[in-house]
Amino acid sequence: MDKKRLNKRQQRLERERRLKKKRRKRIIIIMVELLILAGLGVVAYGMFVMDKMDTTTLNTDDLNIYKSTGDYTNIALFGLDSREGELDGGVQSDCMMIASINNKTNEVKLISLYRDTLLKQENGKYQKANSAYHTGGPAEAIALMNRNLDLDIEKYISVNFNALADIIDALGGIDLDFTEDEIKYTNMYCDETEIVVGRETSRLEGAGTHHVDGIQAVAYSRIRYTSGMDFERTHRQRIVLEKIVEKAQSANVITLNKLINEIVPQISTNLTTGNFLALASKATNYKLSEMSGFPFEVTTCDNVKGHKGSYVAPVGLAKNVTELHQFLFGKEDYDPSDEVKEANDAIIELTGVDPETYKDTTDFTYKSGGEESDTSEKQNSK
Repeated sequence: MDKKRLNKRQQRLERERRLKKKRRKRIIIIMVELLILAGLGVVAYGMFVMDKMDTTTLNTDDLNIYKSTGDYTNIALFGLDSREGELDGGVQSDCMMIASINNKTNEVKLISLYRDTLLKQENGKYQKANSAYHTGGPAEAIALMNRNLDLDIEKYISVNFNALADIIDALGGIDLDFTEDEIKYTNMYCDETEIVVGRETSRLEGAGTHHVDGIQAVAYSRIRYTSGMDFERTHRQRIVLEKIVEKAQSANVITLNKLINEIVPQISTNLTTGNFLALASKATNYKLSEMSGFPFEVTTCDNVKGHKGSYVAPVGLAKNVTELHQFLFGKEDYDPSDEVKEANDAIIELTGVDPETYKDTTDFTYKSGGEESDTSEKQNSK
């Protein structure tokens, strides 16, 4: 009798064990299915986003790519002086930046290329940097960066005034610090920016910190008449971009979805769905650190041989490229390519600005240095 009870008990325990095992298997299968569905959902969403963008395909043979910079992803960022929404050429690049991502540390450094810098163009002639986008669209603008700076840029993102203003509005505005001069000129630029963007804003009063909307922020980033002229303007553009990144990293899902739906159709890029998803997956981990303008040491020059108007002349292009590779990639004593050295000699011949004999004899000289971002300072203080 006891033996029968024991057998029944063992049989019951065995059934329960098998049922538990089946349940665990079901749970594992369900979890795997959910993970697959989630993955497919992310990919589908990525494809949905990319489908809304003005995506292009660039031939890498046209980009003058120099040798690899190693564990870094370098992306060209263009802010276009586009009044009719043009994104793929025929307009000047009002803002030219390089975002360099350290793929090991997720540290991001920003470099602004001064738009009036005299650099070698595709046809071998020397013109202002921002003319490349007008002549050959993003492909030639990227090629100009690679050709003159020994870089390996393949990807780009372009936006116009409208997109930048919409991005800031979708994020609920940003906080900026103003001097009295900046208040005056921001209000002046608001007049034109309102017409381009197609909506109105208020005017700012008094120096200090102001919470600004998209139009006001765009107007601020366009100022070039205060001390520092166009060089200081690129500094303002980097500040605005930094504030956008900081705000986006802390935004909720609803805000980010609104941002994507409103802004993505106004962006031109050659990022693939895979590129987009890879960048998006690390978005909250990226740390914006140092920022600067390039060339690091420049002067204005009104007497360029065979040219009319005022240009920005690097005080030694090769020397500045060496400093750039130290700044972005930590390379000590970088030796520029023969093409950069040839461009260096040509610019000296055209401008007379020789780093070996240069004196502060022109109207304006500017030397930028690495500026630690507010975001980096906050992270370091934690």
